[in-house]
Amino acid sequence: MLVLTAADVKRCVGMAECISAVRAELIEEAKGAHKQFSRHQLSGGEGQALMGLMPIAQVAGDPTWALKAVTVARSNRARGLDTHQGVMLLFEGCTGLPLAVIDASAITALRTAATSAIATLALARPDVSRVAFLGAGTQARAHLEALRLVLPHAEFTLWSRSGAASLAEEMGAKACQDIAAALRDADVICTATAADKPLIDPRWVMPGAHINAIGASRPDARELGSDLIADAELFTDSRLQAHTECGEYLLPLAERRITANHILAELGEVLAGFHPGRSGSDALTIFKSLGTATQDLAAAKLVLRKAHSLGEGQSINWTDDAIPQGA
Repeated sequence: MLVLTAADVKRCVGMAECISAVRAELIEEAKGAHKQFSRHQLSGGEGQALMGLMPIAQVAGDPTWALKAVTVARSNRARGLDTHQGVMLLFEGCTGLPLAVIDASAITALRTAATSAIATLALARPDVSRVAFLGAGTQARAHLEALRLVLPHAEFTLWSRSGAASLAEEMGAKACQDIAAALRDADVICTATAADKPLIDPRWVMPGAHINAIGASRPDARELGSDLIADAELFTDSRLQAHTECGEYLLPLAERRITANHILAELGEVLAGFHPGRSGSDALTIFKSLGTATQDLAAAKLVLRKAHSLGEGQSINWTDDAIPQGA
């Protein structure tokens, strides 16, 4: 079994490789190659980090079990730590033998940004010239890298309550003093903040824009308000998760601003050709990123394969049991 740290992950896999791997896995999921189980968010009480458990089985091709166990501690920002901590576990599907323990924060940053880049290519208009970011944390940094890769000729603007100037300078973006200025004439908007209430006035969003909503993942939290959601063509990576934990969907549904079928398709269904995506050049499209075990599996399998070929990570003899002949 291999143990792979965040540094190992970064040495093994680049963003372009991850985008390709996640895209292929999302298509396979749409075709039924995976058995994905409900994600669980667990609370230990006041002052404790939340724990999320994300299990998945790959049932076609190379059978694999995977589980991501991740904790979320908002107070880590004050400690200088990433809010997300945890591990990604891979198991051989037939024998159940453990294959790898991988740093989950590195996997999460990679696969989330890769998925948003894929969604942008699938749902945004092809003539993107300006991309706006809200947020300056780990996800914003990863998303800037991913979106720059797939939209190399676009201009990038950035707003955040803190850290915008330094991240903008590092990533070649323009820091803005307020959200309206950052969103002006933006073809693509990425929201990767810790906000739990809507950030964007719909008047700041131009016709035909595409939004990747990344930050909120609780039923009582949202970065986008009901007006934007109701007027948009809404896509997500998981209907199942949207129905249980997505404030951008559940809150306007409770307000009767949208109906239960407002989510048009999952991203994998668009990639596989089961849904056409945006309806026209003036449509507002929103991709609500919830993060799925499919994306984690794609990134983790890629990291493990590259680690073996590059000799990265620490190898551990986890079991002394011999594998029976023919197993």
